[in-house]
Amino acid sequence: MAAEYKTYDEAAKSIDDTLAKMGLDYLDMMIIHSPQPWVKVNQSDDRYVEGNRAAWRALEDAYKAGKLKAIGVSNFQAGDIESLIETARIKPMVNQILLHISNTPKELVEYCQKNDIVVEAYSPIAHGEILNQPQIKEMASRYGVTVPQLCVRYTLQLGAVSLPKTANPEHMKVNADVDFEISKEDMEALKDFRKIESYGASSAFPVYGGKL
Repeated sequence: MAAEYKTYDEAAKSIDDTLAKMGLDYLDMMIIHSPQPWVKVNQSDDRYVEGNRAAWRALEDAYKAGKLKAIGVSNFQAGDIESLIETARIKPMVNQILLHISNTPKELVEYCQKNDIVVEAYSPIAHGEILNQPQIKEMASRYGVTVPQLCVRYTLQLGAVSLPKTANPEHMKVNADVDFEISKEDMEALKDFRKIESYGASSAFPVYGGKL
């Protein structure tokens, strides 16, 4: 669901329109894409509490009607989720967040897991920027795997669902071949790996610009 929809009617229409466009009776999952409309990110302290509650009610009703099999949120901080739960009939099932080596919001991950909210890690390969880190290349080499494989395995060992993005069938196959284990010591090092300063051309997007 687009981050801009912050009323019940907008959200409900979005759900029905999506189903109609796809020619489906139900969707496996739908999420509120961001607590703030994208145009407001980094421009306002307003977390759109009431708007998110209204959109969530629409998701709850669609879930109860069988139109959606799972409902969740994305880019929500713990406080955003808490304010949603205060009036929710159904707790968010998923929180889809930016999670990768060099960007590990440990407290948020722990909060979600403690509250039985599945963490989905998007951009687990840091939008490709992690490929430019010599230390990560060296560690991947020690395990006899590629950097993307190390990145995907890292998010899995954090207990998250990893969502690598590629249109290349061979890359898909390689990304799924992660039958190895990162040592406890290396996991700790990766959790605290220095933050990537730039995502290149993608830095303009709120999710990569540190604006959420």
